[in-house]
Amino acid sequence: MARSGIGDRVEGIHAVRAALEAGRVQKLIVERRRAEKSEDVAHLVSMARSRDLEVEAVDDVRPLSATSAPQGVVAKCRSMNDHDIADLLDRSDPTAIVVIDHVEDTHNLGAIARSAVAAGITSLVIPTRRGAPLGGAAFKAAAGALEHCTVATVSSTADAVKKLKDLGVWTVGLDADGDQSLFGLGLFTEPVAIVVGAETGLGRLVRDRVDVVASIPMTGPTESLNASVAAALACFEVMRVRMAG
Repeated sequence: MARSGIGDRVEGIHAVRAALEAGRVQKLIVERRRAEKSEDVAHLVSMARSRDLEVEAVDDVRPLSATSAPQGVVAKCRSMNDHDIADLLDRSDPTAIVVIDHVEDTHNLGAIARSAVAAGITSLVIPTRRGAPLGGAAFKAAAGALEHCTVATVSSTADAVKKLKDLGVWTVGLDADGDQSLFGLGLFTEPVAIVVGAETGLGRLVRDRVDVVASIPMTGPTESLNASVAAALACFEVMRVRMAG
């Protein structure tokens, strides 16, 4: 059963365009001044009208937005489907999934989705508790990438890791104190889930349950990387290993 509200309101030019292309938009709301002066906003209006969608012009869309910079456009959308974890296994061959653990910044959540899709990973597991909400701010930060994702929301990341393992998926947690290097992991050619935590690392139970705790080798004085940067490196390393194989 789909959890209501996933992507039901999207803002920002790139995110709204992707939602229109995905056929999810039900109503487009634009600022009059932007529609007159911005080619990008005018194009969105044209796209919406060509699909016989309702378009409403207002003075200011910010009262309807989740961020302070919605770029003059907000779309009311049909919610995205919320999938079961098992549904993610047949989305790529071999399976590749990104699991989010306690990432509380919506911009990081959106950026992780964007990097994952760019690396060919379109399956995401996102917690509904103790994490960034999968709302308008995350969709804007993802710049349309979330429209290409199959998402499973879970109440417990640790339980999700256990279920993935039961389904035959290797689980690799990213942590600065990991005992293996992220780079060159041979198991990336197998069905795998990358578990991304906040900058403070993985939750204790999640760390205990993953098959491998991997770190990103660093030679400079920086102790840790932003979660979205670490996730990007991991996603593209999965792609590199599979292309090399």
